Amino acid sequence: MDFILSTKQPAHRKGFLWLLIFISLFIISLLCYAASQIFELLSFLLFPSVLLFLSTAGVGVIATLLYLNEFTICLHSTIEKMDQILESLGRHQTLLLKISQAVRVSDRAKEIIFRDAEQIDLSEAVLSKVHQHDFEAAEAMLDEMAKEPRYKEIEARLRQMAAKYRKATEEGRINQIISHINELMDRHLWAQAAAQIENLLTLFSFSEKARQMPAKLQEKKNEYKRKLLAEWDKAVKNKETDRSLEILKELDAYLTPAEALALQESASTVFKTKLHNLGVEFQMAVTEKNWEAALQAGRKIVNQFPNSRMAAEIRSKMDVLQELARQSASATPTS
Repeated sequence: MDFILSTKQPAHRKGFLWLLIFISLFIISLLCYAASQIFELLSFLLFPSVLLFLSTAGVGVIATLLYLNEFTICLHSTIEKMDQILESLGRHQTLLLKISQAVRVSDRAKEIIFRDAEQIDLSEAVLSKVHQHDFEAAEAMLDEMAKEPRYKEIEARLRQMAAKYRKATEEGRINQIISHINELMDRHLWAQAAAQIENLLTLFSFSEKARQMPAKLQEKKNEYKRKLLAEWDKAVKNKETDRSLEILKELDAYLTPAEALALQESASTVFKTKLHNLGVEFQMAVTEKNWEAALQAGRKIVNQFPNSRMAAEIRSKMDVLQELARQSASATPTS
C-alpha cells in the first residue's frame, strides 16, 4: 500500500461550519426579536428570542475561539516554513561564497569544494522523489546521473537505496525514511530533514513514529544550538578570535533576536579584536614593504569588515596596493 488518504475533517472546515451555525442562529434570533416588537400578539416570543440570542452569542464565541486557534496553528506553521526558507537561503549564500573563493583556485580545488554540496543536493533530489513514491521520476534522474562518470558511485548507491525502499513493507518504508532523516539531522542539514519529515507525514500521517519527528527535529536543533553556545563561550574566554568568529557565523542561523542581543556585547569585542589584529598585520606588512602580504591583509579587512573606517581607508588605496604588489612580484627573481 503506497499511500493513505486521511478522512479526518480539516480543522478550518469545522471552524467554518461553526461560523455558519452562528450566522443562522443570529439571523433567526434577530427575526424573532423584531417580530416580538412589531406584533403585540407575538410578544410571547420576546423571552425565547432573548434566550436564542444569548445561545447564539455563545456559539459565536466558540466559533471565534476555533478560528483563533486555527490562526495560531497556521501562524506557527508559517513561521516554521520561513525558518526552513531562511536556512535554505543561508546554505545557498554559503555556496555562493565558496564559488567566489573558488575563482582564484585550481580546478582540482574547485572540485573538492563543490563535491560534498553537489552530492548532498543530488541525493536529496533523488530520495525525495523515491519517498514521495514518484519512482518513475527517480529512475529518470538516476538514468541521467549514470551518463556522467563522476556520478557513477553515488548513482549506484542511490539506485540500491531506491530498490530497497520499493521492496520494503509499509513499516519498513517508514523506518527507512526516519533513518535517513536521522542521518540528515546528525549532519545538521535541518532544511533537508524538515522536507523529508513533511513528505513522511504526508504519506504516513497515521504513524506515531512519523508524528514524533517534527518534535525530534526541533529538539536536535536546540541541542546543537546549546553546543554552539558552549563552544562560543569557551572560545571567547580563551580569546580564540578566529574560532569565535567561525562559531558565531554558524550560530547566527539559530539565534532568536533576544539571544542575538544578549551576545551583542561579546560579539562586538571579538570583532574589534579581529579587526585590530588584521590592522596590525596590515601595518607590519606595509612597514616591511611586503606589498603582497599587505594586499592580502587589506582584502581581508575590506571583505570581513566592509563598514569599518579602516576598510574605507584601505579601499581608497587598493589600486596603489595592487600596483605595488604587481611590481614587487615582477621584481622578484624566479627560481
